[in-house]
Amino acid sequence: MALDAPNDVSLSRKAMKAELLDAETERQLACAWRDHRDEQALHRLINAYMRLAISMASKFKRYGAPMNDLIQEAGLGLMKAADKFDPDRGVRFSTYAVWWIKASIQDYVMRNWSMVRTGSTSSQKTLFFNMRRVQAQLEREAQSRGEELDRHQLRQAISMEVGVPLRDVEMMEGRLAGSDFSLNATQSAEDEGREWIDTLEDDGADAAEIIEDQHDIRTLRQWLVDAIGSLNEREQFIIRERKLKEPPRTLESLGIELGLSKERVRQLEAAALTKMKKRLEQESREVQDFLL
Repeated sequence: MALDAPNDVSLSRKAMKAELLDAETERQLACAWRDHRDEQALHRLINAYMRLAISMASKFKRYGAPMNDLIQEAGLGLMKAADKFDPDRGVRFSTYAVWWIKASIQDYVMRNWSMVRTGSTSSQKTLFFNMRRVQAQLEREAQSRGEELDRHQLRQAISMEVGVPLRDVEMMEGRLAGSDFSLNATQSAEDEGREWIDTLEDDGADAAEIIEDQHDIRTLRQWLVDAIGSLNEREQFIIRERKLKEPPRTLESLGIELGLSKERVRQLEAAALTKMKKRLEQESREVQDFLL
């Protein structure tokens, strides 16, 4: 399916008409692409799962990006997944592709949401996509208890619920509350028309640094997929529901489904993340903070 289709409506219609692949056909197509670079097999695989990419893209419309652009980015993530997928692992392609599709869309949204870079670390991305939802939830819970949280208490509660440092919550709150303004605006009437852009240095990364960063990100993502594979079934379920779902499940809802207390689910999540960190450290000591 061409990713440069005229609009998201035509893309969606084509996606809904695409074939549904059973596990064996999917595996054969993936093997044909991996082993023989069979472009027809790749096309069938991508075409069959474009509906998944479109479905995930639609969940990010609230960030103000054009739907067609979101679909384009989702499609790019789907193609990256197809290129990296190993059919011998016994995992369905859709399960593996979700990681790449979501990462591609999130990177696009964060690049274009503001001219100012909103976040780059894992915790900052988690905050960007979940902070307002978590804040509203915490405020509702406090209100139901007859309490009122001040700004500091609310930031601390968000930090604990999301599992990120308090300083990241404070930083993201300021960035989300701010707005863009033109660098061509004058600083003041007394500066004889001097613009803000005149005070900036060009400290952007060069092409070599960008390529190196992209390579590192791809490597880290693959290590992360392997780390998740080292967890048992219950741990994978908790990590998937807490870290991969949009929006993520609450500790309380998971506790009800699993027949466990909220605190026990939190402990299992922490233990699973610790196990993943140890697995990542076997690859490289440089990734020990990757899950923070």
